[in-house]
Amino acid sequence: MDWHDAALILAGVIGGCVAVVHGVLVQRLMVRPLAKVTFSDRRTAAIIKRLAPMLLHFSTICWFLGGLVLIAAAIWFEPQARLPTALFVGCLFLCGAVGNFWGTRGRHPGWILMTAAVMLIAASVWPK
Repeated sequence: MDWHDAALILAGVIGGCVAVVHGVLVQRLMVRPLAKVTFSDRRTAAIIKRLAPMLLHFSTICWFLGGLVLIAAAIWFEPQARLPTALFVGCLFLCGAVGNFWGTRGRHPGWILMTAAVMLIAASVWPK
């Protein structure tokens, strides 16, 4: 294992940890209050009651799985498979960082952590 693999593993750990914290906060601060206010209303369709929590957690699931894939790529993937994996997950993390920065006007640590993960991903695919 060289520093490229270590950077990819660290990016995966950061992304996975951010996803877990994000999931807990989304559940606590968005899904539960939404369920109390909106879902108790009989006029709300059943499909909305099922889809809304899943859609709110979609980015959490993507970031967590992306973190796992980065760790797996560093440990098991061949070098030719690491580049497309890193590019795909890096794009997911970059979208999260930009959206978080824009949505919170930079007053949230999530964009900093996701940007750090993107930088580690970029460093991991840098030529040796």
